[in-house]
Amino acid sequence: MAPPVGSVRWRNWGGNQQAVAVDVRVPGSVDEVAALVKEAVATGRRVKAVGSGHSFTDIAVADDQRLHLHRLAAPLSVDGHLVTVQAGMPLYALNTLLADRGLAVPNLGDIDAQTVAGAISTGTHGTGLGHSTLASVVESVTLVTGSGTVERIDASSPLFPAARLGLGALGVMVEVTLRCVDAFTLCADERPMALRDVLAGLDEHLATNEHVEFYWYPYTDRAQLKRNNPVAGSDRPLSRFRGWLDDEFLSNTVFGAVCRLGRAVPATVAPISAVAARALTARTYTARSDQVFCTPRRVHFTEMEYEIPRAALPEVLGALPGIIERLPFKVQFPVEVRFTGADDVWLSHGYGRESAYVAVHQFTGSPYEPYFRAVEAVCAPLGGRPHWGKLHYRDAESLRPAYPHFGDFLAARDQLDPSRVFTNPYLDRVLGP
Repeated sequence: MAPPVGSVRWRNWGGNQQAVAVDVRVPGSVDEVAALVKEAVATGRRVKAVGSGHSFTDIAVADDQRLHLHRLAAPLSVDGHLVTVQAGMPLYALNTLLADRGLAVPNLGDIDAQTVAGAISTGTHGTGLGHSTLASVVESVTLVTGSGTVERIDASSPLFPAARLGLGALGVMVEVTLRCVDAFTLCADERPMALRDVLAGLDEHLATNEHVEFYWYPYTDRAQLKRNNPVAGSDRPLSRFRGWLDDEFLSNTVFGAVCRLGRAVPATVAPISAVAARALTARTYTARSDQVFCTPRRVHFTEMEYEIPRAALPEVLGALPGIIERLPFKVQFPVEVRFTGADDVWLSHGYGRESAYVAVHQFTGSPYEPYFRAVEAVCAPLGGRPHWGKLHYRDAESLRPAYPHFGDFLAARDQLDPSRVFTNPYLDRVLGP
């Protein structure tokens, strides 16, 4: 059995969650995970598996036994487009593994530091009406359940719609099989525009482009529209200097300095946002798909993201300027808007409908709760569903009507973890004790 490594203080990437576990285990095999869970059941303890800490909620907070899975990060098999890996593998390692074999994940979010298990289990998604969450490309998962048994769950099991996006509530995910596609190149077209022009052309952009998203800069009428489409080859790569200038120096080094200034001197935020929005320049380039989807994020922040029915987006965007103007502090980050198609994963934010996602952020260490609560107050009555890994203030009572299969998911939880070995305060809140 994996030996304990001592009491270790844990802190998430955003810096807003921390915990000290009674002990920390780092298993090196599925059998070791199963033995740890069986021991926990026998002694009445709780176990919480932790990924890379990229969730802003307390979904990964462990106050009893914390399980790190970074030793379970190996590739297991490649069978055509079906790729099986251990669940502790980070997405950036998965992307490299796939590229070396001429494969790719069909869609990704903009951060690749999460573990495969963490990304799947919280509903990580990219953008594009022909795509949904990363969980939608899962062909099977292997869980260590609440009894310590190892169970492979695929489409032949009635538990499959629950297990693909399980919040860590059903078991410890140790292996996953993904349905991948042939490797592809994307052409990225990014250009500043007036927000009204982005919105006026949005239906056309979504109908004629594979992946569409945009950013709105608070205190301005400016936005940045991003469209990514598959192309035959990479004939317009960014120069090394332009890539460093845009994605490292400006987006991280300079932006981090600007955020620190804005936190110290709030009066500078609005004029800097106006200058930054006007200073944006267009760029078009080609690159390997994951290198377009994912960008480095070295400026830390806290985030809330709400899925809403696509038709509700104008109402939410219309409310945002007033919300931001009334806050007792300034908002330093742009608002991100993405889109997905419907899927059939029970706790997927996009279950059963085309979705728009509205993400609001604040620089780490800056106040955020009044901002996030005000946005939630607009989104929730519209049928909005909060991203499971992003901050929100909902509970089981308010979430149940938002998910048609909420009760079915709870029944799956009762079957796979009847003793609640894997629960924590977050799961007690959003699923019920």
